[in-house]
Amino acid sequence: MSDHDTEHETADAERTIIRSGRNFEQEYRLDASEAGEFLIALGEQLRDDDELTIVDDEWELPFAFGEPVELDVDYEGMDEPELEIEIEIPGRTDATAPRVE
Repeated sequence: MSDHDTEHETADAERTIIRSGRNFEQEYRLDASEAGEFLIALGEQLRDDDELTIVDDEWELPFAFGEPVELDVDYEGMDEPELEIEIEIPGRTDATAPRVE
């Protein structure tokens, strides 16, 4: 095992895991390329899995999601044009329907 592998495992063990019952918010200012890479990775997890995990150096957020995912596109074209894209991903519920007897 290399020193890099040991450092990576130590960093993984020291991350705070964000769990249900806690509110969390983190904002980033990125260049378009970096934001695009994040959105591609997020999109692939949404397409291919029923859970996603978002990770930073200090925290990890595992999230089992449900349906439907809400997508909101908001364009403000006056003065300084701005495009806002918001995705709301509901959590998956373990609730089951009642029985009819």
